Amino acid sequence: MARIAPMSEADRARVGAAVTEVESRTAGEIVTIVSEQSDDYAEVALVWSALVGFLALAALSIAPGFYLGIYDWITGGWVQQWQPGGVFAVALLVATIKFSSMWLLQLWRPLRLFLVPGPVKHQRVRSRAIMCFKVGAERRTHGRTGILIYLSMAERRAEIVADEAIAAQVPAEVWGDAMAAMLAHIREGRIADGMVAAIEKVGLVLAGNFPRADDDTNELPDRLIEV
Repeated sequence: MARIAPMSEADRARVGAAVTEVESRTAGEIVTIVSEQSDDYAEVALVWSALVGFLALAALSIAPGFYLGIYDWITGGWVQQWQPGGVFAVALLVATIKFSSMWLLQLWRPLRLFLVPGPVKHQRVRSRAIMCFKVGAERRTHGRTGILIYLSMAERRAEIVADEAIAAQVPAEVWGDAMAAMLAHIREGRIADGMVAAIEKVGLVLAGNFPRADDDTNELPDRLIEV
């Protein structure tokens, strides 16, 4: 994937203008959102940290002599006969160090995102898109014709969420062309081009199913929203 440059004011204006132009031909209302990241995946980082701590305990239980010998060497202690209490103390220390180290490593966002399973990313992005849609577009138009184009940059995923009137007439699979057009540009680092391509594809579908009436009014903002 090519390096993605931040959007400029001109890019934002292009996206807003594309929405305005498309809505001149349809009763549909398009909302565009670009999100830096849809979730922080804190519980996933916690699971990985706990797993690393558990594996450290497992290694200590399999070869206790080896690891206790390393501990004696590091601390400069004399070779001693370990008692259960001491062994448990070392085990707790090792698990704590491993857990904390893994947690700190995952503060680097690229690593944390790399360790998040794909299905989890997909579910979180979809949930965030639906939440944004409910707040910004759902049932906020007279004919229930709002539709959201949502892009989550960190996860490299996009979603299209439609209000009930659109969803009743247009199967979700129809938006596949718009998604493909958007992602093709974004893979080349062109966010604005991708959003404009998606807007145009969505607009074609909306114009065919929800033509604009003479008394139609603009009920949702055309500008790009960044969160």
